[in-house]
Amino acid sequence: MGSTPDDGAEFGQVQADRRLDQLDARLNQIAAKEAERTGQISHRVDANERLGNRVLADLIGGIAGGALIGWVIDHFAGSWPWGFVIFLFLGIVVAFRNIFRIANAASKASADE
Repeated sequence: MGSTPDDGAEFGQVQADRRLDQLDARLNQIAAKEAERTGQISHRVDANERLGNRVLADLIGGIAGGALIGWVIDHFAGSWPWGFVIFLFLGIVVAFRNIFRIANAASKASADE
């Protein structure tokens, strides 16, 4: 098994590729840190996103909670679908009432600023 001159060239090329990959990774890491430092990339959740998530959670929670309570009452009372319909409607009303409260509080906060 003899050694050919090409074996050394392939090994050198593999080492160079590893070094270039490591250099690319370090450059990408530095670029990401610089972008975060200068404010080009923001990983923080702003107030509007939090407010939207809260509205969505209230809407889904109110509807799902009302439907679940109504279903449980109907299951034990045997009055399908009246408890489900009534509590589903109450869940929707409560969800929208909470959304209006959130919207009013947000508008008051923005008016104060």
